[in-house]
Amino acid sequence: MKRQALCIFLMVCVMPLFAQQYIITSPNQKIKVALDSAGRKGGWFLKVDYSNGTKTINAIPSVDLGLILNDREFSDQLSLVKTTKPVAIKEAYTLALGKKTNRINFGNETILSFENKQRYRFNITLRVYNDGLAFRYELTGKGDSCIVKDELTSYTIAEETVRWMEKWNPANEGLYTTMSNDKVQQGEWCYPALFQTKDTACWFLLHESGVNRTYCGSKLSNTQQQSSYKITFPNPKDGRGKGEVSPHISLPWQSPWRVIIMGSLNDVVASTLVEDVAPPSVIANTAWIKPGTVSWNYWSENHGTKDYKIVCAFADLAAAMHWPYTLLDWEWDAMGNGGKLEDALAYIRSKGVKPLMWYNSGGDHTWVPATPKDRMLTHENRVEEFTKLKKLGVAGVKVDFFESEKQNMINYYLDILEDAGKFEMLVYFHGCIVPRGWARTYPNLMTCEAVRGAEWYNNGPDFTTTAPEHNAILPFTRNVVGSMDYTPVTFTNSQFPHITSYGHELALGVLFESGLQHLADRPEGYYNLPDAPKELLKNLPTVWDETRLLEGYPGKEVIMARKNANSWYIGGINAEMREKRKNIKLDFLDDAVKYKMMLVADGKHDKEFAVSYMVVDKTTSIDIKLLRRGGFAALLTPLP
Repeated sequence: MKRQALCIFLMVCVMPLFAQQYIITSPNQKIKVALDSAGRKGGWFLKVDYSNGTKTINAIPSVDLGLILNDREFSDQLSLVKTTKPVAIKEAYTLALGKKTNRINFGNETILSFENKQRYRFNITLRVYNDGLAFRYELTGKGDSCIVKDELTSYTIAEETVRWMEKWNPANEGLYTTMSNDKVQQGEWCYPALFQTKDTACWFLLHESGVNRTYCGSKLSNTQQQSSYKITFPNPKDGRGKGEVSPHISLPWQSPWRVIIMGSLNDVVASTLVEDVAPPSVIANTAWIKPGTVSWNYWSENHGTKDYKIVCAFADLAAAMHWPYTLLDWEWDAMGNGGKLEDALAYIRSKGVKPLMWYNSGGDHTWVPATPKDRMLTHENRVEEFTKLKKLGVAGVKVDFFESEKQNMINYYLDILEDAGKFEMLVYFHGCIVPRGWARTYPNLMTCEAVRGAEWYNNGPDFTTTAPEHNAILPFTRNVVGSMDYTPVTFTNSQFPHITSYGHELALGVLFESGLQHLADRPEGYYNLPDAPKELLKNLPTVWDETRLLEGYPGKEVIMARKNANSWYIGGINAEMREKRKNIKLDFLDDAVKYKMMLVADGKHDKEFAVSYMVVDKTTSIDIKLLRRGGFAALLTPLP
C-alpha cells in the first residue's frame, strides 16, 4: 500500500504556489492536466495534454473555470489556498444495459480550493482517467440559497482542430456539421461534441454528467468567440417559455460533472466515463430491469396504434422474432377496428410479449396535443397511471415532447424515473435530453431518443440523402454517451425512401446501442428476409459485455465488434459513394477458441445479401466488400 501511495504521489507535480501551477496525470500517464493562472490576474484555467506514447500534444489549450452567483463571484481574483494530495478512485459497478456490463471507475482525484476576494470558498474536484477527465464545482456553507447567473466554463479549441457538432435544437435531433479552420461556424451547439487534433493522434469529446435537481442541462456556445465553446444555460423560449433559465441552488452544492473523453478514436467509442462519474444506482433491486428488442408500428403506420389489428400484427412479429417487447405508440386511447386497449394488451400477453406504452409528457411546456396527454404530469397522475399499467401487465412507458432542459424540466425527468422505479416500470424518453449518466443512477432508464433517427424518413426527403453519412457519425458522437433509440434496421420504405443497402441497415442493429432497441420495419420487412439475417435479428442482443472499434472515421465508415456472453457480433457500414473492400483482423477474439462465423454482407445490389459461413479464430482475417452506402453484419459463436 505504501508503494502504491508513493506512485500516486509521484504522478502529481505540485509547483510552489507563487508559480501558480498544479499538475495531475492519469494512471497510465497519457493525460496531463495543469491548473494555471498565467496572465489571468487570479482567473484560473486548465491545460490538457495528451501523450500517444511517442509525442505529447497540447489537446486543449485552455478550459476556463468559474461561476457567477447572484451574491458572489468566482471568476478573477481567486486565490488558490489548498490542493489535496491525489487519491486513487477505483470503484467496480455493473449496469443492466449499455456498451459494457462490468465497469471500473478508475482515476486520480484531487480537490482544488480557492477563495474569492470576499473570502467565500470555491472548490473544484478534478479527476483524471485513462480515457479522459472530469471536474465539477463545489460550494461550501449551509442553508444559503443562491441563483447561478452564469457558468464561466469555456473550452478553447485550436482552429485547425476538426470538429463534429450539432446545432442546438431542443429535441437534439439535428445533423452533425464537420468544421475546421476558416469553415468553423459560430452558434449554439448540442452535446456531445467531437474533436480531432491537427496531428490526428488525439480525439476528444465534450459532454456533461450527473445533471440533477440542483441545475439545468447546458449546451456549448461560441457566439462570442469563435475559438471558445462556453457552457451556456437554456434559451428562455425553450419549453414555451416555461421555467427559469438560471438554476436555483442551496448550499452545500455540487455542479454536474464537466466531462472530456480523450484518447484514440477507439478510446472514445469504448469509454463509459459519462456513467462512471454519475452517482450510483438508487434502485436496490434491479433484477426486474430487462433490456430487449421491441417491435414498433409507428414508422410504417403513423397511426397504427389506433388499429387493434395492426397492434396484434406487431405483437405477432415480436413473438415470431423472439423479441420480448412491443410498443403501443400514440393514440392507443382511441383504438378500434376489432378491439380496445384492454383487448390488445391481453392479446400481446397471450403471445408471451410484454407491452410498452407511449405518453405525451403533457403540461404547458409543449404545444403538441397528441393523446394520451397529462397522465405523467404530476406525482398523483403518475401513481394513478402506473397503478393501472401494473395491473394490465405493462412493462414500461415511453414519454415524449419535453422541449426544454431548464431546471424545472430536469426535475420532471427525475420525478418520472423515481415514480416509475417504485412501480418497477421501464422508462424511455423521446423528444428529449441527451443522456447525462442517468442510466447508472436510475437503471430503469432504458434509452433516450435525442437523435435524428429513422423516424425522419417520415418527416421529409432530406434524410434520404443525409442518412448514410449521419449513420457513420453517430457511433463516434451521440451513442458514445448513452443508449440511443434511432429505431434502426428498416428494409422496406416509409414515406420517403432510404438509399442505404440492406447490409447497411442490418449492421445498424449492431452499431447502434440501445437498452430498448426498437426495430422499426413492418412485419413483412422481417418475415421476407433470408434465413441468415433473420436469424441474426432474432438473436440480436441489446446488452453488451465489451465494445471495440475495429476501423472507422466519422462520416466515412465504421466497423465495430461487440461481445455478448461468449459470442461476438460485428457490424460495419460504408457511408461513401464508392465501393470499398476491407480486410478485418479478428485478433480481438479469445485465445484458443474457434468460432463459427455467419457473415451477412452486401450482395450484387442494394437489396441483396451475400451470406457465407466459415470457421475462424484470432489469427484469421476476412475480406469483405461493401457497396456504396453498403454494410455487413456477422455473428461469431464458439464451437463446442
